[in-house]
This record gives sequence, C-alpha cells and structure tokens, in this order.
Amino acid sequence: MNRITAIFSAALLTAGMMSMTAHAQEDSAGASEQSQAQAPTQDFSDDQLQQFADASQEIAMISQEYTERLNAAEDEAAQQEVRMEANDRMIKVVEDSGLDVDTFNAIGQAIQQDPEMLQRVQELAKS
Repeated sequence: MNRITAIFSAALLTAGMMSMTAHAQEDSAGASEQSQAQAPTQDFSDDQLQQFADASQEIAMISQEYTERLNAAEDEAAQQEVRMEANDRMIKVVEDSGLDVDTFNAIGQAIQQDPEMLQRVQELAKS
C-alpha cells in the first residue's frame, strides 16, 4: 500500500511539473492556471482511471531516475535541461497511456479531493 501511495505522490508531483510547463507555454497562462485550480471534480471512467494508474507507475520510475540526475547536475542550466527531458518523457508516457496531460492532471487533482476515487485508482493499480 505504501508503494502505491508513493507512486501516486510522485505522479501528482509530476503532474504539477507537467502542468507548470504546459501553462508556461500558453499565452494565457494566468487564466488557465486559475480555471484549472477551480475545476470541479469530474466523473472519470474506469478505463481513464486505469490509464492514470498505469501512467503513474511509469512516471514514478521516471521521476526517481531524473531526481537522481537532477541532484547530480552541476548548475542551473544543467538542472533545467534535466527537468525538460524528464518532462518530455513523462508527457509521452501520459499520452501513450491514452490520456492527454489535462485529463491526467484533472484525475490527479480529483483523487486528492476524493478519497473514494483514490481508493478506486489504488485498486486498479493492484490489478
């Protein structure tokens, strides 16, 4: 159970990282961040939750790998390069899972607010 919680913690941290990068690339970043922060909890299908669980597990491994590389980076430029590479890999994992980054982030936010949904995702991750 702790491993699953750690995976989702890493995934949520990563989702925040992807979200920040995506918003930084948009012209209306401020408005997008505000609307995303206030987004209502959605009802996601079991397929979407399974995709989230699968992607989260892969993202947790990527996050661990890149955290080590980030800690070893010599300067801010090297750290930024590591962050961008990690972000690109994590976005690819999410998209390869069948979700888009916005949906992945929305599920991440929803499971923080809805313990029942978190439990459903944890059950799906075990299977």
